Amino acid sequence: MAKLLGNLNLALLLGVALLALAMFGLHGGEIGADGYINYWLRFFHVISGVLWIGLLYYFNFVQIPTMPKVPAELKGGVSKYIAPEALFWFRWAALVTLISGIAVAETNVTGRYLMQALTFQENYRVIGTGMWLGIIMAANVWFIIWPNQQRALGIKPAEDDVKARSAKTAMLASRTNLVLSIPMLYCMVTQFYLPQ
Repeated sequence: MAKLLGNLNLALLLGVALLALAMFGLHGGEIGADGYINYWLRFFHVISGVLWIGLLYYFNFVQIPTMPKVPAELKGGVSKYIAPEALFWFRWAALVTLISGIAVAETNVTGRYLMQALTFQENYRVIGTGMWLGIIMAANVWFIIWPNQQRALGIKPAEDDVKARSAKTAMLASRTNLVLSIPMLYCMVTQFYLPQ
């Protein structure tokens, strides 16, 4: 068991196999091909969203507050190894979450709702609000946080004063996403349960 779970790829493969078993075992032939496609898209939307928001919370609750306490000789371990890897998963999870969310809205078996949600039409205001918050957050990741983190971490060369400004800009953009994530998650979770 340690060999299986000690290898990330094998552990993920086991998780996907259990997912398929749960999906087909619990739903059997009740759903139909279109339903399975939409369920898979929903699954990837949720799991990529968990990774994205989980990393957002890691940065804001763990890394940013802890870095001032880390001894100078150890900071390089975070800035050269941990932060770039976390930012890789962070930005790609944001993109996959956005794309899969759009795909969910366009392949919904009870009716497509992308345009109704994006234009806040009746019955779609809650999910539309969540979608717009997610779009703003994803744009923030790709167009503000990532370019500034590249300079702050030395992935792209920059003078020390530019690195410091970039680090502050990235932190403020990340905090903005933290703030936006709270109502966004509320909208996503309650979309089908509250009157619109």
